[in-house]
Amino acid sequence: QVQLVESGGGLVQPGGSLRLSCVASGSISRLYSMNWYRQAPGKQRELVARITSGGSTNYADSTAGRFTISRDNAKNSVYLQMNSLKPADTAVYYCHARIFATASDRVNDYWGQGTQVTVSA
Repeated sequence: QVQLVESGGGLVQPGGSLRLSCVASGSISRLYSMNWYRQAPGKQRELVARITSGGSTNYADSTAGRFTISRDNAKNSVYLQMNSLKPADTAVYYCHARIFATASDRVNDYWGQGTQVTVSA
């Protein structure tokens, strides 16, 4: 079984920083893109940042210049450094990955359980 486990959420004041981490574990043959999504109350889940296995990155317009996504392929991990946080960044943040598991015959989508980020004074 493949699992994604996030950590690093919490409460931070506006202008502050947080670093989210996500580790993929289990029987993984290949790890493709790793991504961060977020979902605020009453809103649809949205893509925050994406990083390919080769290291290419994409960001939502609302986070570009403030957030940085990175990954450590040796550790099957992805990180999201969030700076200059705003109250509008308050949401549950989810790790997502496209993974070819050893017990599967195809690439599947996997999600973490989510971690709460609250930006408030």
